[in-house]
Amino acid sequence: MDKPDNSITIYGAEWCPPCHMMKDYLNGLKIPFEYINIDKDHEAGMAVAQKTGWSAIPIVRVGDEYLLGFERAKLDGALRAHHLMR
Repeated sequence: MDKPDNSITIYGAEWCPPCHMMKDYLNGLKIPFEYINIDKDHEAGMAVAQKTGWSAIPIVRVGDEYLLGFERAKLDGALRAHHLMR
């Protein structure tokens, strides 16, 4: 049986305050994540926008789940569902 993908990827930009808030929040929880700056990696930004239908940031992928924006309650729910926090 394959191990579930519990990795986290944040798609954001340096000029985006909610992106910084999300990174700071996950760093505070000591939860590792990959950060993709869509201003530097246009292809990744276009790919996630096409996949989700969203053109705003931050977009965070927790496992196979995508969330738009930094809403702590929704993020915490996704982290719990993927056994990344209690």
